[in-house]
Amino acid sequence: MRDTYHEQLDDILVELERMTRTVSTAVRRSTNALLQADIRRAEEVIAADIELDAAGEGVEEKVFELMARQAPVANELRMLVAALRMVADLERMGDLAAHVSKIARLRYPAPAIPTELNGVIEEMGAVAGRMVDGAGDVIRSRDIDAAAKLEAVDDEMDKLRSNQFRLMMDDSWPHGVEVAVDIALLGRYYERIADHAVSMARRVVYLVTGELPVAIGGTAAGSGAGASAPSPNGK
Repeated sequence: MRDTYHEQLDDILVELERMTRTVSTAVRRSTNALLQADIRRAEEVIAADIELDAAGEGVEEKVFELMARQAPVANELRMLVAALRMVADLERMGDLAAHVSKIARLRYPAPAIPTELNGVIEEMGAVAGRMVDGAGDVIRSRDIDAAAKLEAVDDEMDKLRSNQFRLMMDDSWPHGVEVAVDIALLGRYYERIADHAVSMARRVVYLVTGELPVAIGGTAAGSGAGASAPSPNGK
């Protein structure tokens, strides 16, 4: 019975890692849809978000069932609590990837991004995808050093975001308010995906060490990571 229980715990981590791969694919596809004005791919990302939410609900059900039937203690309980938090991170990252695709859909058939801005958006999407992959690797390996390295990658995203603001605030900005709003929203979406990836890595540190590392904004992991970014329709 106890062996089966621990197999079920391991299965939850496997499912969380699988969800990170789904999110990573969504981030990359939504970026491509945005840059290529690909409405079909944008719709695919938006539709796939429902499947990600369903996978998250499945993990939550498994966690609650184990809590009710097995009375987990110590590191087992830490793992289950961390899993619930990571499900929320993953679901939110999926939402954010869908928001990127919704901007592509909103501006279709025109490209949402002026050609000269493609580079910074492409790089932000690549960094976000790499960070989601990194979070999945940390879940699989439980490597706290690898978790810490995601912080450095997050610094790359912060620099890209700062560069994005410099472009928009420059007096020579030629693209008007509508494009500026889209660019600002997109930057926020990618930045939040990166923040959630770091949050997940910190939850693995908590799982391994039993200590909550300091999170983004100087608070304990989990207290600020779930902050939402606005969607294209204001929701």
